[in-house]
Amino acid sequence: MSLLNDALRAAEQRQNRPEGVTACSGQASVKPARPWRLAVAVLAIAIVPVGGYLLIEREESVPTEVVEASPVVVPSAQETVAPDQAKADVVPTPKPEPETVVVSDQVVSSESPAQARPSPEQEPEIEAARVKPPVPARREVAAADEASRSNVNKPETDKTKTRESAVASQDSEAAQTTVKQVRETPEAIDRSVSRELERLLRAGDSRQAEQKLVELASGQAAPVSREVFARAMLLQQQPDRALRWLSDSEVSAYPALRLLRARALLTTGDLSGAVASLRKQVPPVPGHIEYRVTLATLLQQAGDSEEAARHWTALISVDDSRAAWWVGLAIALESRGELASAARAYGQAAQLPGLSPSLADYVRERLETLQAG
Repeated sequence: MSLLNDALRAAEQRQNRPEGVTACSGQASVKPARPWRLAVAVLAIAIVPVGGYLLIEREESVPTEVVEASPVVVPSAQETVAPDQAKADVVPTPKPEPETVVVSDQVVSSESPAQARPSPEQEPEIEAARVKPPVPARREVAAADEASRSNVNKPETDKTKTRESAVASQDSEAAQTTVKQVRETPEAIDRSVSRELERLLRAGDSRQAEQKLVELASGQAAPVSREVFARAMLLQQQPDRALRWLSDSEVSAYPALRLLRARALLTTGDLSGAVASLRKQVPPVPGHIEYRVTLATLLQQAGDSEEAARHWTALISVDDSRAAWWVGLAIALESRGELASAARAYGQAAQLPGLSPSLADYVRERLETLQAG
C-alpha cells in the first residue's frame, strides 16, 4: 500500500505542472502521448481491487465476539491511510452490516477496525477493564452460592432447633412442676411454717406463733411445727400450753411428739401418764437415744427395774463408753437384788470419764458398800 500511495502522489504532481511554450523555439509545445500515464492507470486499476480486497479481508478477520481478557490491537502508523488519499484513490466498497455483541454489560460493534478500535488514549483503560472482570459480580455470585447452600441446610437446622427447644421446654416445665409439687407438699409447708414459728418465738411473740400454728394445723398434722412450739412452751415452764398441741391421738405416730408429751406430763406430776406415753411404739435405739434414756429413767422411777435394766442394756450395747448408762444399769440391777452384777456395773462406770462430781461420789460409795458386802 505504501508503494501505491507513492506512485499516485508522483503522478498527481506531474499532472499539476504548467504547460507552456518552449524556451528555444518559441513555438507552442505539443503534448506528447505520455505512455506512462497509461501504465499508471493500469497499475492503479490493478492495485485498487487488491487494496480493497485486503481491507475487506482485515475487516473479516476481526473477531465478532470479543473476549473480556483479549488485548486490543492498535494499527501501526504505516497501515493508516491518509484521508485525502483515501478519497481520491480508493474506490469505496460496500460495508457489511455491523453486528453487535453484548459482553459483560458492554455493547461492542463489529464494524471496520478503524471504527471499532478506541483511541490510543482510551486503550489502556478499556484494556484494563476487559482484562480485570468486575470483582463485585464474583462476590455476588459467591454470596448467592453460599445463601443457596445455607438455604438447603436451613430446614434441617430449623427442625433440629425446634425439636431441641421443644425438649428443653418440656424439661423446664417438668422441673417447674416437680419443684412446685415439692413446695406444695404438706411436709414442705410444715417446715416453712416451723421456721417462721422459731423466728416469732425468738422475738417473744408466742401468740402470733400460736395463731400461725392454728391456721396450719387446721389442714394437716404439722408435726414439726407442733414440736417447735411445744418445746418452746416447756422451756418457758408452760406445760399446759404445750399439752394443748400434744394430745394422745395427735402424737401417737411421732416419737418426738410422744417424748415431749411425756415430759410435759412429768412436769405436771403425771409420772404414769408419761411412762404410758413413752411405752407406745418404742423406737429403736439408733436415732432415738434421748427417747430410750428417758423411758429407762422413768421406768426406774416408776419401780419397773427389770424393764429399766433391759433398756439400759440396749443402750450400752450400742455405746459402752457412756458412764451414766452404766450407773443406770447398776441401779436397776441393785434394785432387783443382783448385787454382784451391780458392783461390776459400778466399777465400770467409775473407770469412765464424764460423771458429774455428785454422781461420781455416789458411785464410789455404792461400790465400797457392795464390795464390803
